[in-house]
Amino acid sequence: QVQLVESGGGLVQAGGSLRLSCATSGFTLSNYAIGWYHQAPGKEREGVSCISHSDGRIYYPDSVSGRFTISSDLAKGTVYLQMNSLKPEDSGVYYCAADCWGTTEYWGQGTQVTVST
Repeated sequence: QVQLVESGGGLVQAGGSLRLSCATSGFTLSNYAIGWYHQAPGKEREGVSCISHSDGRIYYPDSVSGRFTISSDLAKGTVYLQMNSLKPEDSGVYYCAADCWGTTEYWGQGTQVTVST
């Protein structure tokens, strides 16, 4: 059974940092890409990072480039998202999913991030 479970969200002041974790099971992580997605209140979900384990490529949109870093520990089956210099607009629910396009059926339940001013 494929599972993705996010953790690490919370409340942080603007300028602070959080590290999110996506624990995976039920599939071979090295054969998949894992994406992190952000959904702000009242807005559509958008991709904020993705790591392709098949070719090692990593993607970031301009909005988080230089502030967010994705990494993975294949032995632990876990993908991380280090978020630095957080802004209030980074608040929302963060999801991990088993692709870089948001079309997969395999999603985690999400973890809430709140950045206060």
